[in-house]
Amino acid sequence: MDLNRRSLFKTALALGAMQVFPGISYAQARPLVFATFTGSWEEAHKAVLVPAFRKMTDNAPIVLDPMLSVDQIAKVKAAAANPPIDVMLHDPGPALIAIGEGLVEPYPVAKSAYYKDLISEAQVDTGPAPFFQVVGLTYNPETVKTPPTSWADLWKPEFKGRVGITNLNSTLGTGFLVEIAKMHGGSEANVDPGFAALEKLKPNLAAVAANPGALASLFQQGQVDISPGNFNAIQILKAQGVPVEFVAPKEGAIAFKTTMHIVKNSPNQELAFKLIEAALSPEVQAKLMAAPYLVVPTNSKVPMTGEIAKVLAKDADEMKKKFVFQDWKTINTQRSAWIERFNREIKI
Repeated sequence: MDLNRRSLFKTALALGAMQVFPGISYAQARPLVFATFTGSWEEAHKAVLVPAFRKMTDNAPIVLDPMLSVDQIAKVKAAAANPPIDVMLHDPGPALIAIGEGLVEPYPVAKSAYYKDLISEAQVDTGPAPFFQVVGLTYNPETVKTPPTSWADLWKPEFKGRVGITNLNSTLGTGFLVEIAKMHGGSEANVDPGFAALEKLKPNLAAVAANPGALASLFQQGQVDISPGNFNAIQILKAQGVPVEFVAPKEGAIAFKTTMHIVKNSPNQELAFKLIEAALSPEVQAKLMAAPYLVVPTNSKVPMTGEIAKVLAKDADEMKKKFVFQDWKTINTQRSAWIERFNREIKI
């Protein structure tokens, strides 16, 4: 559904409610608006989360409005008193910006049925994390005969001109920079060693992609053989028959919390809470963990199965041991400068 059709749909629903209940305003009458991400996120939420929400709320109206985090924040800031969005979805960096700008409501933890069951890293009282995104090493098994085991393998001479990475506008790219900085004595507060390592990686680089989806497409096009990559994006390629595999590096796979937030001044705060509750529920998380979505669950009551159990972790305890959670509060204070530096220095 394109944006114009979405707007018309929301307006029609609201006007219908106003006719039935003439005392309510347009804002009160409009359906719940959930700003999900585009692509596989929208597909998964439409197929699994929306039906669960409707069942929980006696078929309450809901509209998915897929957009980037930066656009979600801009829309809410532009109409803070009467926001056009009720629930936002964010990676760690944008989430901190939205919280810092005062755009979200505290999550009502006390009345949540599932918050207590989330692993500790997912318990965020400004908006819990129903999902994790995981970044590790991805490679073409037809051209890379020995599976990689470390981030350091990207620098091997045999991969000259065959490595792909993303720029730092993506969470994947920024997270990768931080991890290679750590490998060379740096940290979230000091990524100079990471930039030095990227400079040495240049002979091996085939492409710098704009986002994880574009990076995954490079495997489909045969332009790269190995890269840091998003687990979900790679599994989607595998399902399409593209020769590609994912492996967690020995240094640990990078895990990014994907959090859901109730927008401040939303006229649909109770429904927003129920949508997030549905996303935290074991039933929804178990369905999203299954193919073709393969979303990493955060509810400790959900047994790990399938490709996630095989490749990432068998249970929540192993997940805590094998995943690397980065300090995005520190990252955010410097990320703009890093992006400028990357765009200036890392050219191929």
